Amino acid sequence: MNTHKEVRMAGMDVSLKEMMAIDGAVGAAVVDHGSGMALGTLGGSKDLDLQVAAAGNTEVVKAKMRTMDSLGLKDAIEDILITLGTQYHIIRPMAGRGGKGLFLYLALDRGRANLAMARHHLRNVEEKLEV
Repeated sequence: MNTHKEVRMAGMDVSLKEMMAIDGAVGAAVVDHGSGMALGTLGGSKDLDLQVAAAGNTEVVKAKMRTMDSLGLKDAIEDILITLGTQYHIIRPMAGRGGKGLFLYLALDRGRANLAMARHHLRNVEEKLEV
């Protein structure tokens, strides 16, 4: 018998597929920002190496956390948006009990993506992901 909570939880493969189903998605990853390693990836291309992106975006998350600490900000990062000429990159640290130290990374094609909807869908993926 499944409880309501069990039904809502999703594994990493399901979550990566849900991330790639977001309009304009070109690559998705779940990343451990302690090590910089991608725990799971889907999509990507020769121009978007998700392992390299995982390691590089780990530095972005760590830098922002250090800056917030230096400023004495007692808040949490909801997401970080990097806007490129042709892409959006969204970094979403996981806030749930099982997601401490992890973040979701989603690369979107700017011409096909709706940024507000992508952020909304990514929030839903994060809430359901059980690591």
